[in-house]
Amino acid sequence: MNINATLFLQAIVFAILVWFTTRFIWPPLTKALDERARKIADGLAAADKAKSELAVTNKRVEEQLAQTREESTKRIADAEKRAQAIVEDAKKRAEDEGAKIIAAAKADAEQQVVRARESLREQVATLAVKGAEQILQREVNAGVHAELLNRLQTEL
Repeated sequence: MNINATLFLQAIVFAILVWFTTRFIWPPLTKALDERARKIADGLAAADKAKSELAVTNKRVEEQLAQTREESTKRIADAEKRAQAIVEDAKKRAEDEGAKIIAAAKADAEQQVVRARESLREQVATLAVKGAEQILQREVNAGVHAELLNRLQTEL
């Protein structure tokens, strides 16, 4: 066998192999590689987009948490103010009620004092009449001397 013919034949087979590979095998391989590269790029872009969205969402969540904390602090302060106002109102009502009770007790005491004075006046008038009766040794007629007895009661 001739080495030149073998070499020539091998070059032709190699050329057919190269043509066949570039025609039928290489395009699907490059297409698959390009598609894989595009998917990786899309995945990286989506990851970057998700990362930025996460940062924006975290910032929004922090703002909402700060706002919620502020609102809760304000509501607690309002509740404390309202509770203090209720306590103050209750104290004022209790003081007013106490003043009313004291005024009623004073009025009742004054009425009892007036009744006691009237009772004492009547008792003193009775004692005066009895004393005068014993002094005069005769009975004093209360009906006849009513005006005198009334005047005596008012003086006492």
